[in-house]
Amino acid sequence: MFSIIFSFLVVSFGKSSALALIPKMAKADLSYVSPPASDAAGQIKSPVQFPRDLYPELEPFDEGMLDVGDGHILSYDVSGNPKGIPAVFLHGGPGAGVSPRVRRFFNPDIFKIVIYDQRGSGKSVPNAADDLEASLVENTTPKLVEDIDKLRRHLKIDKWGIVLGGSWGSTLALAYAETYPEYVKSLLLRGVFLFGPDEVEYLFCNGGTYGQNPQAWETYCRYIEDTSIDWEREKRNLLGAYWERLTSEDSNTRKAAAAAFVGYELSISKTYIDPDVIEEYLGNPSILIPFAVMEVHYMRNAGFLCRGELLDRVDRIKHLKVAICHGRGDYVCQPQAAWRLAQGLRKVGCAYVDLEFVSGAGHSDSEPGLVDAMIRASDKLAESLKD
Repeated sequence: MFSIIFSFLVVSFGKSSALALIPKMAKADLSYVSPPASDAAGQIKSPVQFPRDLYPELEPFDEGMLDVGDGHILSYDVSGNPKGIPAVFLHGGPGAGVSPRVRRFFNPDIFKIVIYDQRGSGKSVPNAADDLEASLVENTTPKLVEDIDKLRRHLKIDKWGIVLGGSWGSTLALAYAETYPEYVKSLLLRGVFLFGPDEVEYLFCNGGTYGQNPQAWETYCRYIEDTSIDWEREKRNLLGAYWERLTSEDSNTRKAAAAAFVGYELSISKTYIDPDVIEEYLGNPSILIPFAVMEVHYMRNAGFLCRGELLDRVDRIKHLKVAICHGRGDYVCQPQAAWRLAQGLRKVGCAYVDLEFVSGAGHSDSEPGLVDAMIRASDKLAESLKD
């Protein structure tokens, strides 16, 4: 979920420029970050080329700040075709924010493209980096769902043609569509996360990632163990332990916890992990604190959803067209979530369920195979929505 932030910068500006955008601090403390696996084929610098890539860069024709209440003002922009099919991009995290890059998943000649930063993220106010306490006020899934519809009404959009969400964004896309099915025509989901207890436990609590990433999992745990005065208690509640440190009054503790938590996700999010990215990005863990806090906030609270809610309510969206792209090697959001969703939709009679597992791809939407799959899915949905 976290790798979205840096991949936005890399694809938009190039690796060297992206790193230059990150404020310099002391050398990164990598004590609690697992080293990447080998890359003898040089895939980091020269990734495999796929048939489809992102659409060209484009600038917005409209942008603004929308007051959604509870002290939150959301930053948004609109690009593409002013008279095109309305499409909205929901970023991951929670807390990742959007980048201009995400506009490029849509054909700008066909779509009216809306992107925005969710509560506490990006250019929205308050940002968690500036006022953590205020950014968490009413920062829940039901509130974020309402924000999407407030934005739709503000922009005078009758229905969203496509709601695109990846990782946490897929969770939010489903929650929105199931709440407002009459205002959505199709979903495009990447790296599905249903917020089931098993998914949260697998990723952050019971060592589910240990099978493929043993060093990353042990390093994630070791930070808590090394800083704990009661490891027997805290090892049974790792998210709570990270929360305690991420919200500590001591800035060094917050930075160290953010580096360990985010470093864990970075080390399992892509097929080929660039060690320079890890070292340079974690050199300024203070920017990562808001992201880490927001994610732990949602994980500790079961996504502010009832147990099994998203699968239990799929009958509400059986009339929608649903495309799903999921990396076969996604160690953050397991492929089984995408399969369960697709099967659930088919069982309630959804006529359009297009599920693609992408070989050689991990979790990040910067994975070349996932970019290719998402662009093809977006184009296919565009054709179907013209009917």
